[in-house]
Amino acid sequence: MNSKYNLLFDQVTLPNGMILKNKIMMAPMTNWSSNEDGTVSDAELEYYARRSNGASVVVTAVAYVTDNGVGFPGQFSVSNDSFVPGLKKLADTIKKQGAKAVLQIFHAGRLSPPDLVGGDVVSASAIASERPGSPEPRELQDAEIVSIIEDFGEATRRAIEAGFDGVEIHGANGYLIQQFFSPHSNRREDRWGGDVEKRLTFPLAVIDSIQAAVKKYAKGPFIVGYRFSPEEPETPGLTMEDTFVLTDALLEKNLDYLHISLTDFWSKPRRGADDSKTRLEWIAERTGDRIPLVGVGNIHTADEALSALNTSVSMIALGRELIIEPDWVEKIESGNEEHIAVHLTKEDQERLVIPDPLWNMILGVPGWFPVLDSEESK
Repeated sequence: MNSKYNLLFDQVTLPNGMILKNKIMMAPMTNWSSNEDGTVSDAELEYYARRSNGASVVVTAVAYVTDNGVGFPGQFSVSNDSFVPGLKKLADTIKKQGAKAVLQIFHAGRLSPPDLVGGDVVSASAIASERPGSPEPRELQDAEIVSIIEDFGEATRRAIEAGFDGVEIHGANGYLIQQFFSPHSNRREDRWGGDVEKRLTFPLAVIDSIQAAVKKYAKGPFIVGYRFSPEEPETPGLTMEDTFVLTDALLEKNLDYLHISLTDFWSKPRRGADDSKTRLEWIAERTGDRIPLVGVGNIHTADEALSALNTSVSMIALGRELIIEPDWVEKIESGNEEHIAVHLTKEDQERLVIPDPLWNMILGVPGWFPVLDSEESK
């Protein structure tokens, strides 16, 4: 291995004492490939087996904790005990390849497709998303909110029983946890809403529920990470100022890492902080060395990863790049980083073990992945 990349392979010690073998995480990515009943499919097991050799942590596609929290077709569930056997196969598959297995968990809230939740789309308030075609959700009642918080704890118990090494709380990308924190989607005036501090009530209660389950059921160190989006485009919407309040609150929660959800690692703030620093640099200034910070977004080559790690983050997460190049880590380790693939061809599906629904989405969404025609790749 070229010694310039040694930093990528430094160990990371999490606050819970667990040691990670390197600074590379596989980011959580939707694959639309679960069975119709919400169980993990064989195609998903093969997909994760192909990608769990190099990274120190593999964060799964997100699982819904409550039946009315489904986010998209072909998603697996952790909403009751019947799903534990399939989830155990997934955890075992990832761990067998040498990575720590982390189950991402969420409730989609107002972003649930109506046809997947019997038309009962719910959120913090009856405010529709500004995404085209979004339905107006029903405002959750107090007892329902308490029940969902408990569901996150129960999902964590199931993750422990299935053999996962941790859970990642999906508080990003506009889903329910973010909906409670956002001034766009949370217009409540009860204990679950109000000013920025009061809008933190639900996210922090979810963390408490999860950590209580870990304390009760885990027999050793168990990872609890939290992923969040630092800004929203809507007005009113989350700004960097809001995110600083969130970050300060999360620092008090004894979490094991914070994962900042970005399309571009180097993106600059829109509102709430000036653009003299990237969003990640602003957050890192807030966190210091108190908690591992994970950055993600448009990192493909070994040199891009090294540049990212030479900022203030503890780890980087690779998403699309580990679909394109499952052997990314191994190629750097063996001194073959110049052979890392950074694009797909239309003949790559079988070789890269990509399930049909994910492959169809890759080909069907122009610009999402760099896909070359066969002639271009020669």
